Amino acid sequence: MDRGIIGIDEAGRGPLAGPLSVGAVCLFDEYALDYLSGVTDSKILTPEARMMWKKRIVRLQEEGKLSFSVTFVAPGRIDSWGMTKSLIYAVEKNLKNLNTAYDTPLFLDGSLYAPHIYTNQATIIRGDLTEPIISAASIIAKVYRDEYMGRIAPMYPQYCFEVHKGYGTEMHRDAIEKYGLCPIHRRSFCKRYI
Repeated sequence: MDRGIIGIDEAGRGPLAGPLSVGAVCLFDEYALDYLSGVTDSKILTPEARMMWKKRIVRLQEEGKLSFSVTFVAPGRIDSWGMTKSLIYAVEKNLKNLNTAYDTPLFLDGSLYAPHIYTNQATIIRGDLTEPIISAASIIAKVYRDEYMGRIAPMYPQYCFEVHKGYGTEMHRDAIEKYGLCPIHRRSFCKRYI
């Protein structure tokens, strides 16, 4: 089993469309934090800086210096499960993907938590800003979700998902008013349009 430390964060909790994305990054030992020197919360980085960090994290995985996992939860599951269950599912799936030992130190952002069988976990408010391992997870979650929304955008060109990534911008709301909902909208988030 991989040991070291793991950071976990999410992206896409609030959009009207598209999946929830949860990222987890595992560093194999504490000294590997040096590889993440200078990383910060994905929300305050430019898209170019996020992409640079994503490429660095992918390269570090290829070099065997860390591993990471990203789990998406589809809009239909968000609608049927709700956000809390969706987050728990994605966190647990990432930990299984990383073959995480139950006593591995886990650092989770905001209100996230892992199942109780993971006995060494800490939820840190604004951890994506203060803990590099969580920052790295936030970048992985955000970039992979943004890339997905860009890939799916041509299927629904009238919504311009490549621009707003499914968030409730004026552009997006105007498109919903005009065209209604499409298959990747979260019905439970769009009740006023149904």
